[in-house]
Amino acid sequence: MTIIIRKAMETDAPALSRICLLTADAGSTAEALHDYGELPGLVYAVPYVKLPTTWGYVMVDDLRDNEVVGYLVGSTDTRAFETYAAEHWWPKLAERYLPSLAKKPADERYMDLFRNMYTAPDACIDFSPAHMHINILPEYQKQGWGRKMLASAVEFLKGQDLSGVWLGLDPRNNGAKTFYERVGFTHVDGAPDNNMGIKF
Repeated sequence: MTIIIRKAMETDAPALSRICLLTADAGSTAEALHDYGELPGLVYAVPYVKLPTTWGYVMVDDLRDNEVVGYLVGSTDTRAFETYAAEHWWPKLAERYLPSLAKKPADERYMDLFRNMYTAPDACIDFSPAHMHINILPEYQKQGWGRKMLASAVEFLKGQDLSGVWLGLDPRNNGAKTFYERVGFTHVDGAPDNNMGIKF
């Protein structure tokens, strides 16, 4: 296995969407939950290679024809990201994905979300304006790649004069929580329990 970590690009969007779907059910595949398998990625992955204030890194497997097998993406300014997305990203998706089209509950939840997208808790913004998402295909997990991508992210964020980053996680995903705790993430004071952050 030969893995390369590089900066994410807009052309990675289809790969990010696929990885997001394959890990969207608390770390397991959500394929069976969706008729519209692109929906998780349109919230948690694809915007981060298309909208302003975003950044990211991807893992590429040389031996699988340079396939993207993991990613870490985020925004350096969460409130600016939310404002831009509210004006330019979510409305287009809301127009395209009408809840009346949904036959599965998971699809309906995302389609409703496009019409009423949540915003980050103030406590998280107080902790850091930057947030992130990380997803790695199961066969590449527990091999140190998440830690290496995080190291790349930390160096980038330091270069942006940022001193921390936070994330939200699915409370059912105990494996992810264990990983975050192991690399130094702790609960963000004043935020809901599923928010964790790390200071550099």
